[in-house]
Amino acid sequence: MTTHFPAIAPSSRTFTPGRFPSTDFESLDGTKTHIRYGNKRVNATMTLGFSNLSESEVWDIIENYEKVNGTWDNLEFFSDKGLQGLHTNDLIREIHGTYTGLTWRYSAPPTVTSTFDGLSNVSCSFVACLDAPI
Repeated sequence: MTTHFPAIAPSSRTFTPGRFPSTDFESLDGTKTHIRYGNKRVNATMTLGFSNLSESEVWDIIENYEKVNGTWDNLEFFSDKGLQGLHTNDLIREIHGTYTGLTWRYSAPPTVTSTFDGLSNVSCSFVACLDAPI
């Protein structure tokens, strides 16, 4: 099942495409071997920053975090809000060819900073997970 992130436009977005799973081995004589375990990147991360949100918008994000983590659900973003023109599936296709097996989840609880007059700034961190096929 998938849960939509609230339709709130972020004021900033940071994306890191992840890395290919691999391990380096070094022998006693200094010889190094690098083994790559696949052709799909893992641990892509995204951070969305929101400025001057109302209390109700802050609670929408916190309730979304609780809902997603209560059932270990996946997240989907509205292309015109959360990712503004960068649809999650298009992003995954661009990074991983035609593979769309990545799903977004929270990597940490949202961080809320109160500013003034009942407004707050919120930062949300996400990680893309490569789930095993059922």
